[in-house]
Amino acid sequence: MAKWIDACATDDIDEEDVIRFDHEGRTFAIYRSPDDAFFCTDGLCTHEKVHLSDGLVMEYRIECPKHNGVFDYRTGEAVRAPVCVNLKAYKTKVEDGRVYIEV
Repeated sequence: MAKWIDACATDDIDEEDVIRFDHEGRTFAIYRSPDDAFFCTDGLCTHEKVHLSDGLVMEYRIECPKHNGVFDYRTGEAVRAPVCVNLKAYKTKVEDGRVYIEV
């Protein structure tokens, strides 16, 4: 059964940036888009299991720091090689200045 997890404060993430969030042995990446929306994906690249929180956010994309593969963080879609397996994306919501993810 899915549940909402309090992941971080909205102020913890700058616009067009990403942070790492670990919960119950899993790693997530939480993003703040240029239009001030929040998104969440698995936190490890599907290619070499590198932490995406160390990557570069450009508009609605995250570039993996190891081999420069790119994902659309809104959907998790792999959009530039060498990544070819999509990330899992999670629903987010904001309440009282906190970002929640549904896991």
